[in-house]
Parts: sequence; C-alpha cells; structure tokens
Amino acid sequence: MALYPRLDDLLELRHQAHTLGAASHHLVNTNFSGLYASVFRGTGLDFEEVRSYQAGDDVRNMDWKVTARTNSPHLKVFREERERNVLLCVDQGPHMGFGTRHTFKSVQAARAAALLGWAANSLNDRVGGLLFGNAERTVNHFRPTKDRRALWRLLKALSKPDPGETSSADDPLLDALIRAERGTSTGSLIFLIADLNRDITNLESTMGRICQRHTLVLIPVDDQVDKEMPDMGRVLFTDPGGELIEIDTSDQNGRAAYRQAWEQNRQTLASVANRLGMPLLPIVTGQDVHGSLARGMRQSSRARILR
Repeated sequence: MALYPRLDDLLELRHQAHTLGAASHHLVNTNFSGLYASVFRGTGLDFEEVRSYQAGDDVRNMDWKVTARTNSPHLKVFREERERNVLLCVDQGPHMGFGTRHTFKSVQAARAAALLGWAANSLNDRVGGLLFGNAERTVNHFRPTKDRRALWRLLKALSKPDPGETSSADDPLLDALIRAERGTSTGSLIFLIADLNRDITNLESTMGRICQRHTLVLIPVDDQVDKEMPDMGRVLFTDPGGELIEIDTSDQNGRAAYRQAWEQNRQTLASVANRLGMPLLPIVTGQDVHGSLARGMRQSSRARILR
C-alpha cells in the first residue's frame, strides 16, 4: 500500500466527481456535483424573489409567512452566487499514515479532498486548501482561486511525502481551525478532513464561531482498528511521549473499554455536529471514498428535511 496517492490518480478523480457510482437506485442518474450542490446550497445563494408554489418545487424553500398571509403556497427563489469560497482543510499528521484495510488514512483524505475540490470547481466555486499537522510545512495555506491553480497546488502537495513528525503547534487541529476562521471570507464552505478520534470539547467554541460566518463540514477519516482492537496477544506500542508500553490485546475487558472509548468520542462528535448544524460525513479506509461521501450527503440532506 502506498502512503501517499499519485498526483495522476487525484487528477483522474475529476471524472468521478461528475458521476455518482452505484450508491442508490433512485440516484443513479444524479451527478456527484449536483448532490454536492443540493446538500450545501445554504451558502453561496442570494435571495431573489417570492413566487407562487408550482408542482415539483422544493418544499424546503417554502415561505411560510407569505403562505399564511395570502392563504396560498408561496416559495422563496434563490439565485446561485457563482464565486463562493470552498476551503479543504486536510490533516497531514503522522497518525494519518495508518491503515489496516486496503489503504492509509492519508490516501483516503487526499481522495476526499480531490473529489470535493473537483465537484466545487465544476460549480464555479473558488477552491483552496489548508494542510496541517506536518512539522516541516506547519500550515500550508492555498488561498481559494476561481481557476484551478490553488486546487492543483493542493493536490500536488497532498501527493508529496512528509517527514512524519508532529507539528510544533500545541494542537495542530485547533490551530488549523483558527487559521481557517481568520483567513476565509464570510459565507465560505469549509471541509475539515481529519482523524477526529479524539476529545473535541476544546474545539467546540472555535467551531461555533466558524459556523456563525461559514458552513463547516466534518469528514472524520477512520479505520476499523480505531473502533475495534484486533486480538494480537501481547504487543508493544509507543505512547505519545515516546515510551514503549506493552498491551495485552487479548484481554476482553481492555478490548471492551477500547471500543467504548471510541463510541463515546464519536457520540460526542455527533452531538457537537448536530448542535452546531455541521454535516458529518465519515469515510473509512476499507471503503470507496466516492460512495461514502455520497451516502453521507444523502443522509445529511434527509436530516435537513426533517429539521
């Protein structure tokens, strides 16, 4: 397995960004960028007018105040704003160089960034990126551009190896969110593609500020082993401080505690995402990224309808 994707592979994903694989029988004829647009249409749209409801209109755009006043169904009409900023924040910390199913987290993150970048580009959004967690690059910020220059530079950077050392920042993820908040114009769409198997309570206030001015989408990058520790007997691991520690992976109580800790972290993440209105689109190393993103977008879309 390669630790980093080939640049050619990331460039080729622009074709997949226009086609929705075999995800659902009623969406086979829907393109990926169209699904992307329908889920994240809340930003990048300008109000244009209110008109009478017509058969086939999206009921989510109903203007209930006018409907009640006139006793006739009316709909808000929006005009698409063509130059919305899209920022792809991608985790490049050493923990991303891990994977037990087909590929590494770093590769899945790069593929997700490429697919979303190409989908946004096809809708004439301005696409840029922010790479973090890498000791050598610290934070690499590619400011969104209308053409493909920033997207090209981002994908090229994602395909290059790094030293595998941790960033000097106390919390690279928090630092990246702060930089994204300060360096992006109001109304932007920000994707955070990262290993989120951690306590995120210290990130909630920053995420909340971002959500006041932008749309923030969380894309956790997971591996099956994050959730379920395999039975490998006694194994030596290196802790965050660099010390060796021996763990009996056959111990049932320890395995149950490991699984419970993951589930608790994910429940906390889901609760924060729901509270702040952030879509949550998990991707896994053993699954197709394209299909995972499409499923996540459909679920997010359904959730918005029910709200």
